Amino acid sequence: MDWELLLSYSFLVGLLSATIRMAAPLLLAGLGGVFTARVGIVNIAMEGTMLVGAFTAFWGAHLTGNPLWGALFGIAGGVLIGLLLGFISVTVRANQVVGGTAINIFALGITSFLMNVVFGIGVRPSAVTSFRAVPIPYLEDIPLLGPMLFNHISLVYLSLLLVPVVWYVIYRTPIGLSMRAVGEHPRAADTLGVKVGKVRYAACLVAGAFGGLAGAFLSIGQLSVFMENITAGRGYIAVAAVTFGKWNPFGVLGSALLFGAAEGFQLRLQSAGVRIPYQFLLMLPYVLTMVALAGLVGRATPPAAMGKPYAKEGGR
Repeated sequence: MDWELLLSYSFLVGLLSATIRMAAPLLLAGLGGVFTARVGIVNIAMEGTMLVGAFTAFWGAHLTGNPLWGALFGIAGGVLIGLLLGFISVTVRANQVVGGTAINIFALGITSFLMNVVFGIGVRPSAVTSFRAVPIPYLEDIPLLGPMLFNHISLVYLSLLLVPVVWYVIYRTPIGLSMRAVGEHPRAADTLGVKVGKVRYAACLVAGAFGGLAGAFLSIGQLSVFMENITAGRGYIAVAAVTFGKWNPFGVLGSALLFGAAEGFQLRLQSAGVRIPYQFLLMLPYVLTMVALAGLVGRATPPAAMGKPYAKEGGR
């Protein structure tokens, strides 16, 4: 192992830059998860939402030749999955964990099927035009911070800017107050005139949009192609980031950076030629996820109505 390389400035810059880049899709999906969590919905379906978003974004970029349109296609695909989650959780009032798991399985199957239908069985589609890095003039020249923060694609900047926006919406607006009331005591919120079902549906759609954009980040942001199961569990890591971040946008940012650092670290170690089987390095983000979910870093109290379907008195 070349310790001088691991301690070098270039390795540190590369690691910090990779941390931000790897954290961005987790942050986008996690911010969407905050909306569903705050209204009392367990959003296990984020893996499937990201997967569908990744495929529709790639398809959109393939059709139009424009990554921006691809991102919009990705958002639309995520919204469709959010609508399905809302139907299962709000209308049918099914078990949310089981419903979310079913959506993930469905997403894996439908994206593989559509891949074969659209591009042909066994055909590997060519790369599409993807987002390119947008260096911020002058700021990119700042030592260490410049390459780390100011030389990324636009979706990275957007993910960071959305953190205070989501926080403000949830904690400083009437909409956010209604969401938190629905998540804590839906019957009391209903008594005060809040449309519990509509609020929960809206949260599912917003979470779907965020998750679809996170998927678009993977297929036309980090890469220029779509492959089966491109998310590789990142949706589940995003769910863990929401829990670890205690359902707070800034907490989710910290969690996403932590998980992003684990993924970035294993990538940099592989590129540095560390003599450790790469399979063990690939395990790092997922091991960290299990540790976080096991509660070894701290316990968090979820919204009181989390995972509980709501029905008006009389069963309607």
